[in-house]
Amino acid sequence: MPLECAFRTSIVPNDIKDALLIYNPTSGRRRGRRFGEIEQAVRILKETGVTTELAPTFAPNSATQIARHAVEQRRGMVIACGGDGTINEVVNGLAGSQTPMAILPAGTANILAKELRIPWDIPHAARMIPNAVVRRIALGIAVPLDGNVSAALPREGRYFLSVAGAGPDGAIVNGVHAGLKKHTGVLAYWAEGFRQLMSYNFAEMRIQSHGEERRATIIVVGRTKHYGGPFKITIGADLFEDNFEFLTYAKNSRFAYASCLPALWMGKLRTREGIDAWKADHSICEPAGEHPVYAQVDGEPVGRLPLSFRIVPDALSLLIPARPILPGRHAAGGPAE
Repeated sequence: MPLECAFRTSIVPNDIKDALLIYNPTSGRRRGRRFGEIEQAVRILKETGVTTELAPTFAPNSATQIARHAVEQRRGMVIACGGDGTINEVVNGLAGSQTPMAILPAGTANILAKELRIPWDIPHAARMIPNAVVRRIALGIAVPLDGNVSAALPREGRYFLSVAGAGPDGAIVNGVHAGLKKHTGVLAYWAEGFRQLMSYNFAEMRIQSHGEERRATIIVVGRTKHYGGPFKITIGADLFEDNFEFLTYAKNSRFAYASCLPALWMGKLRTREGIDAWKADHSICEPAGEHPVYAQVDGEPVGRLPLSFRIVPDALSLLIPARPILPGRHAAGGPAE
């Protein structure tokens, strides 16, 4: 049987007759136009027999509350329309349930859409939903280890779908100005990135994974090959495996990090001295000195180390475009990032 046919024999959502579409009305820079596209998506789904109700978010983490309520209501499907942050909130509401999640790319950035080759076009993406297949996948979870809990990182931890990390990227995400992000999108991250490059102290962390200890100044915890913007960092990661790919860098100078940028652009990061990559299903990360080390999950701030990153198998039902992602094929890009 051809691979594509075998992939299609997974559970097909032809019995899904109702959906809840969760969207962030304030994210991204095309808010007015996007709502018209969302309404068009609702009409497209209705034509295929799926009645869809709209549910705008109203505060930080409200998408999680809305998604949990959708599970309680036994909705046939939840559709997350937004960027990485909106998807992360919805995932945290659906984790552990059987309610499937589909995505319509919007917001500032959307790593999952690139990974699944879903076009950055809401009506086009909506047309792909009725012919999608449902796959059960693992999720990552970040759990605080020292009682340093918050709304962003509760005691039981926070799930993530695509990528997490600690070090300079955590400092960027924790430091980016929310107002600037709202008005300039991904440019706010670039601005904060350059600021951090000039001021960050590159504090070292200890990483324990499968009985080994490593020292590094950054760790990337990947469930996807895509990281952000045009970059792929954890290129050995696979959403359909029950593990992460971890990547660390041991250098601790501005010059060393700046010199990595050309290699990152050219896809040759792993040729750099000090880079280490491995696969595992958990790690414990803690600061090696007095300086705090900040972390992020799916581009959202979760405070400081120490944290545990671990895999939770069989945690989410995800709608996947019916055509499989074959080795060597590239994910479709989003808008210019």
